[in-house]
Amino acid sequence: MVRRVIVLGGGTAGLVAALTLRVKLPQLQVRVIRSPDIGVIGVGEGTNTAFPQHLFEYLKISPARFHALVTPTFKMGLRFLWGPRPEFYYSFVVEYASRFEGLARANAAYVDDDTRWLSPVTALMAHDKAFGRDASGRIQWHNNYAFHVENRKLVSGLETLCTEAGVEISDGKMTVAEHGPTGIKALVLDSGERVEADLFVDASGFRSELLERTCGEPYLSFGRTLWCDRAVIGGWPRTSEPIKPYTTCETMDAGWAWQIEHHDFINRGYVYASAFISDDEARAELLRKNPNIPSDKTRVVKFRSGRYSRFWVDNVVAIGNASGFVEPLEATAIQVICLQSRSLVGALEESRFEISDAMRALYNRYNCAQWDNIRDFLAIHYAFNDRIDSAFWNACRVDLDLAGAAEFADFWKQYGPSGLVNGLLISPSSTFGLEGFFALMAGQRVPVAHPYVPSPAERGTWRRLHAQFEKESLRGATVAECLTELGPLKG
Repeated sequence: MVRRVIVLGGGTAGLVAALTLRVKLPQLQVRVIRSPDIGVIGVGEGTNTAFPQHLFEYLKISPARFHALVTPTFKMGLRFLWGPRPEFYYSFVVEYASRFEGLARANAAYVDDDTRWLSPVTALMAHDKAFGRDASGRIQWHNNYAFHVENRKLVSGLETLCTEAGVEISDGKMTVAEHGPTGIKALVLDSGERVEADLFVDASGFRSELLERTCGEPYLSFGRTLWCDRAVIGGWPRTSEPIKPYTTCETMDAGWAWQIEHHDFINRGYVYASAFISDDEARAELLRKNPNIPSDKTRVVKFRSGRYSRFWVDNVVAIGNASGFVEPLEATAIQVICLQSRSLVGALEESRFEISDAMRALYNRYNCAQWDNIRDFLAIHYAFNDRIDSAFWNACRVDLDLAGAAEFADFWKQYGPSGLVNGLLISPSSTFGLEGFFALMAGQRVPVAHPYVPSPAERGTWRRLHAQFEKESLRGATVAECLTELGPLKG
């Protein structure tokens, strides 16, 4: 019977897991053990809609409270400097997979070199606006948004929310994990304290102290598909630059660079494959593109993309980086944490807090599929990006393993966007679904052998809608304007 839960790790993963367990299952005793010797990874971080939905809809956290604690900025999607066109946008609403009245096919079939946006949302993004305004000038708030957050502020805010929810947070460093008949019996801390629990959540990050080091769970690399293994990170204080309502993803010689927008700081990071470029060369390329970054204020972070064979072993459940990691493209790290935390709550509820092998197996199957689906989605970002002629990108186009996205890609190259692939060539458990795959294939202008040819009437409809969306976007609200009018989000 699970009554006491220990969460090992006080970063985003551990705190989101603890907060979720305590809010949804208040009968549980939840304690977070954080190591004072392990600092927070202080980088700018992007999220997708899974994070605000988890906080505000699932956990019922007050948006106003979260904004006051974390001071995030709004993210409406991504701007890709990727593929043959100057840019394309991928938002958090269904655009590419939907169909406008008067069109015979999904919108993705009508994307051409002149298409800059496919809905009012991407039109707003293209004009550096976050939300639209109605005829009276009031901001039209909606729920299809995410955040840019500074990691230290996020952790601090989550600590406050956890404490308010009744989570115990204490400092300590694990020295020994004692084994028992059903897994781990207790953790021994450097203070000498011996901590027992019924369930141990491993949120120790890349160290995976409990799942890998203690339980010995094997690791499965995604290295055949995701080649990038390092990032050089920097940034500069914001001066007169507007706060962009999106994450910028820019193609670089041996990978790509993000730009994440904070109130007072612009965060840049170059994600690259060390097999194709050295750390010094990557740093030099980032600085050439971004002369505002102080040359002595960059740092390199190493990582590997992959996951463990199982995430729940005996009475140990790994959350976040302790269970796996994929590179930062598409900002999936916090999404995975939310999905894992939510499915853990579901497993405990459904089992009446008495976990069986069958429940563990189901949990592992679902969450392993989430990691694999993310790998497949990221694969198409690399296999079809022809923006730069470099050794890295040339190799990606020829040698990269598309893994679970291979069949979909072959079908697209024959017929383009088709709803027939949904649930068959695209996993029904994929959080990106048709919309994500269509957006990246159409956005990169991946050639189609038998494309749909629109009628003149359809082309006319498409052009009218494009112009209408632009007109509406021009009266939209910038991120800065939205952040001063958070009243409608209170509740």
